[in-house]
Amino acid sequence: MTALLAPSILSADFGRLAEEVREAEAGGAGAIHVDVMDGHFVPNLTVGPAVASAVHRATKLPVDCHLMIEEPDRYLEAFARAGSAMISVHVETARHLHRTVQAIRDLGARPGVALNPATPLSSLDEILPFADFVLIMTVNPGFGGQAFIPAALRKIRDLKERIRAAGLTTLIEVDGGVTLLNLDDVVEAGADLIVAGNAVFAGGSTRENTHNMAARLAALAQHGAGR
Repeated sequence: MTALLAPSILSADFGRLAEEVREAEAGGAGAIHVDVMDGHFVPNLTVGPAVASAVHRATKLPVDCHLMIEEPDRYLEAFARAGSAMISVHVETARHLHRTVQAIRDLGARPGVALNPATPLSSLDEILPFADFVLIMTVNPGFGGQAFIPAALRKIRDLKERIRAAGLTTLIEVDGGVTLLNLDDVVEAGADLIVAGNAVFAGGSTRENTHNMAARLAALAQHGAGR
């Protein structure tokens, strides 16, 4: 299985957002990632369901909404209605996580659970069998352009082993500071879905940047990296 690239629009030019999304799709992206921040759980304020809906209209790719917000249950239906195919919530904010995960599934989206860098994998003990994917943050959430935290690689490996041992099909998504320079390490650790913001949108051609990362992911799959 080839790991998929999910460019994060957090780093895109919002003045030409639809074009940026289409360029990423043409370059070989597998999904489009929407980082939703509320200015409370994380120190930044970004976008809401209206932007997620605009992204959905601009692409045929799945829209992957990462809710870095407090009280995520209040907004699940709005993001599902906006066309989100995947919705992840943080274990640090969801008080009744099983209920939240089931609510996402009932709304027709794939539920995911996200962990901050300092949150241990033990927080997944009861929820892992119920989530379609786990999003491992490899920077502290809140801003784009941060440097990848190398210690997160062990966390990805440990989660991969836990998933295998339990006989689950849960996917691992990795978000934060991923570039062509560390992409091999992230995939070899066990990532299935790679979020990239600056590496795709912050310089040069969006289509070419996406193509370069997607091509590297395809090459790694041929060598069985991370499998």
